[in-house]
Amino acid sequence: MKIKIAASILAANPLRLEEEVNRVQDAGVDLIHVDIMDGHFVPNLTMGPFIVKGLKEIARVPMGLHLMVEHPSKFIKPFREVANEGDIFEFHIESKDDPREVIRLAREAGFRAAISLNPPTHPGRVEELLEEVDMLLIMSVNPGFAGQKFIPEVLPKLRHLREMAPEGLDIEIDGGITEENVAQAAGAGANIIAAASAIFKAPDPARAVRNLRRLAQEASKLTVEM
Repeated sequence: MKIKIAASILAANPLRLEEEVNRVQDAGVDLIHVDIMDGHFVPNLTMGPFIVKGLKEIARVPMGLHLMVEHPSKFIKPFREVANEGDIFEFHIESKDDPREVIRLAREAGFRAAISLNPPTHPGRVEELLEEVDMLLIMSVNPGFAGQKFIPEVLPKLRHLREMAPEGLDIEIDGGITEENVAQAAGAGANIIAAASAIFKAPDPARAVRNLRRLAQEASKLTVEM
């Protein structure tokens, strides 16, 4: 499968957001990953529709709206009004809303639908939904804050869900991804690599994106050959 690189703006300079996003788009990222937190599902608050509306004006690649919120269904309409057609609505299986209803509402609104699960969550909670979503997002840190260390214990779960997933399903991994561990993630089955500090804090974001993509592609090919 095609390796895609997503730049997570949680690590961007908020005072220079337009410049930062344009810089990583010029560097060759395939997606802009936007972390949206409500202060309840996770102990942090980030951005809302106002910021996404601004991003819409400069986005040249799809946005993945990662909703770390208790009730994702309440956010579908507000974000659809400010997002681009075909952007991805990513919500958590651990949220309080019925996942099939969220998927249905998100698709009706014009989003692609993705479901996410946290490191401690058993993969069985999403297995029956793999045929119903456009993407699966596996967290490799406990969500809430940037700069956390990658949790390698999620890799068996990632490998299991890749084996269970229908052919062609995008699987994204998010959290603590660096050039040192991206091969592990891709080798276990992730084809979308979300990185924050590894891109935004790099002296040369274009080189960082190229390296992440190359290392992931090499690991992915090795897995296929094996």
